[in-house]
Amino acid sequence: MLLHQKPQISTFLYTPHRPRFTCGLRNGPRKPMWRTRILSTEAIQAVQSLKLAQNSACKLEQVFSNKLSRLLKADLLDTLSELKRQNELDLALKVFNFVRKEVWYVPELSLFNDMILMLGKNKKIEMVEQVFLELRNEGLEPDTRTYTELIGAYFKVEMVKKAMETYVLMKASGCVPDKLTLTIL
Repeated sequence: MLLHQKPQISTFLYTPHRPRFTCGLRNGPRKPMWRTRILSTEAIQAVQSLKLAQNSACKLEQVFSNKLSRLLKADLLDTLSELKRQNELDLALKVFNFVRKEVWYVPELSLFNDMILMLGKNKKIEMVEQVFLELRNEGLEPDTRTYTELIGAYFKVEMVKKAMETYVLMKASGCVPDKLTLTIL
């Protein structure tokens, strides 16, 4: 009789493949971390304050004068990005106009493109056209993305003729349609 027998590992406990567990409500993979920026405490507080004050013009003005006017450039732009991400259209427009009045502001095409995209998604075509005009008034020349966002906004409200006119204008201006432009068309 063997007193020091090795225990046998049963084969039903060992599985060569580990099960895969997924958590959360995402349908697809998470965006890479390098594409996202962590909001500062000040930017988070500014967004929360704006959302709380949005129903009162007086309170909203206080938030702009007391909180937003004290933010660093990066925090103010992060606040705008977060409002766009949350689809807070009215607040994002107010912050966009506030940014444009800042001393350090230099017109950037990407800011206008993002606003055109947001307004287009919300079917605010008159505002889209206004932002497009303001972009030109500030001395910026539309690029392929600008025209693509404008075309997408027109299709969103079923203005096919205007979308095609914009496409012709895009080609006449020397911008080359990219894959996204052609996909939208």
